[in-house]
Amino acid sequence: MTAPAVDWLADLQDQAEHTVMARGVSKIYHMGDEEIPALDGVDVTIRTGEYISIMGPSGSGKTTLFNVIGALIKPTEGSVFIDEIDVAQLDANELAWLRCRKIGYIFQAYNIVKVMTALENVTLPMLFAGVPADEAQDRAVEILDRVGLGDRILHTPKELSGGQQQRVAIARAFANRPAIILADEPTANLDLKTGEDIIHLMKEMNAERGVTVVCATHDHKMLDISDRIVWMEDGQIKKIADRDEVKIEISQMSEH
Repeated sequence: MTAPAVDWLADLQDQAEHTVMARGVSKIYHMGDEEIPALDGVDVTIRTGEYISIMGPSGSGKTTLFNVIGALIKPTEGSVFIDEIDVAQLDANELAWLRCRKIGYIFQAYNIVKVMTALENVTLPMLFAGVPADEAQDRAVEILDRVGLGDRILHTPKELSGGQQQRVAIARAFANRPAIILADEPTANLDLKTGEDIIHLMKEMNAERGVTVVCATHDHKMLDISDRIVWMEDGQIKKIADRDEVKIEISQMSEH
C-alpha cells in the first residue's frame, strides 16, 4: 500500500552514485543521568553496488551504525541519506515505506517466521509492498531456487538447518529488489563451512543484482569478498581500506 504522502519517494534516482551517505552522525544513549556515546561524528559514503564490511570489537559502535543506516534508530545528531533521502526527515509512514522497499535486512538470529514455510516467509514482504500475490509467489520460488532451496520451499524453519534458515533470510532480504542489504553478523550462528557458503552466496547475489551490501561482522572471512572494510573503535571510524590494501597488509605481516 502506497499512501499519497510517500508518492514522492517513488521518484528516487535509480542510478544514484551513492546509496548511503552518513554525515556527522552521533548517537547518545541515556541511562538515568549518564550519557553513553555510541557514535561520535561518523562520516562515511557507500557507493552503489559496493560490498562493505564494518568491523570492530564489541562496543565499537558498528551495530549502532548498522542500525542508523538501516533506519532502525535515529541519530542524535547528523544525517543519513539512503538514495539521497534524508532518513531523519521521514515520518513513520515514510520510514515504513523505505524499510519495506529500499532496505533488506539479514539478522544473526535469522528472524524468519517460525510457523510459515520458506515460500511464505519470502512472499510476505512482497505482499506488504503491494506486489500481486501470484507475482510475489513466482518471485519467491525463483529466489529460493537461486539460494539453493528450490526443493525446500514448503518446509518450515524447524525442518531446516541453521544454514538453510539463513538462506531463507537472504532470499527474503532480496525479495523486494532493495537498494541496500544490511546484514548483522550473518555467519555468527553457523559452522565454518556453512558460514563460508553464506558469505559467498551474499557476494554472488551482490554481484548479480547490483545491490549495495553493508555487513556488520566479526568474521574475518568477510575481508576477502568486501570491496572496502570499515574499522570502528570507540564510536568512530578509525580506518577505511580497500580489499587489496588489506591483502597487502596481511601478506606483509605473514612475512615477518
